[in-house]
Amino acid sequence: MDKKSNKREKFLKKLQNKYRLVLMNDETFEEKLSFRLTRLNVFVFFGTFSILLIIATTYLIAFTPLREYIPGYADFNTRKVLHEMMIKTDSLERELSMKDTYIRNIRGIVEGRDLIEKEEIVESRPGGIDIKSSDDIEELPRSREDSILRAKIENQSQYGQWSQVNISEASSKDLTFMFPPIKGIITNHFNPKKNHYGVDIVADKNEAIKATLDGTVIFSNWTLETGYTIGIQHSNNLISIYKHNSALLKNVGAPVRAGEVIAIIGETGFLSTGTHLHFELWHNGRPVNPVDYIAF
Repeated sequence: MDKKSNKREKFLKKLQNKYRLVLMNDETFEEKLSFRLTRLNVFVFFGTFSILLIIATTYLIAFTPLREYIPGYADFNTRKVLHEMMIKTDSLERELSMKDTYIRNIRGIVEGRDLIEKEEIVESRPGGIDIKSSDDIEELPRSREDSILRAKIENQSQYGQWSQVNISEASSKDLTFMFPPIKGIITNHFNPKKNHYGVDIVADKNEAIKATLDGTVIFSNWTLETGYTIGIQHSNNLISIYKHNSALLKNVGAPVRAGEVIAIIGETGFLSTGTHLHFELWHNGRPVNPVDYIAF
């Protein structure tokens, strides 16, 4: 016991031994600053400094925006923001899918292909959305009555009952001022039964073709069957198509005014039989007879 008490007393005396820390000029040995210290004072100082440093660091991490710069420390609002961004992303994917179907239908109209009538289905999954065509889903068996009704509607649309669309009610003001794309003689009239969804107009060589209404060019390219073709999107879901041109004067995305020159008449394309313009009008994805609204 005596040895232990002696060691303890020696240790306490060492802690209380006084030392002096002196700062002096190295050349003149002039004393500039001095401190009288003990080991105990040094331990207390550095212990207190460490505790204050820990408290300050904890405060900065817990109550200031600096915590967002610490790797692995997530903000409480991060999950909410990510959820909102995921919803916006899903909505954008849906809109892009619809726009893609719309553009493909426009290209189908221009190139004379069948329209895409089946809507795309959007399936939700954890972490995102998968978009796939309804062709990937097995069709339910159809009843006899359903098949008869489908056949009746398809026959009506095939033989032109739906082609006589009354678009004057929805856009009577616009259609009143429809500009004839070209002046000439109609050699082939509108006939949906023979898959001829427009009119063929014969005019002089190098005659200028004009936009029938104000709009935006949505197609301007070469196709094998119709040659140089240009399509314009107008208001009220109206689209005008100009085929078999010799040259196109407008690019995709260009705004045009009614009566503005957009192409030059020609005879390009596999289906062309001479210098003429094949002109089509489509409303809500259905062809209408241009003669009902334009005096050529």
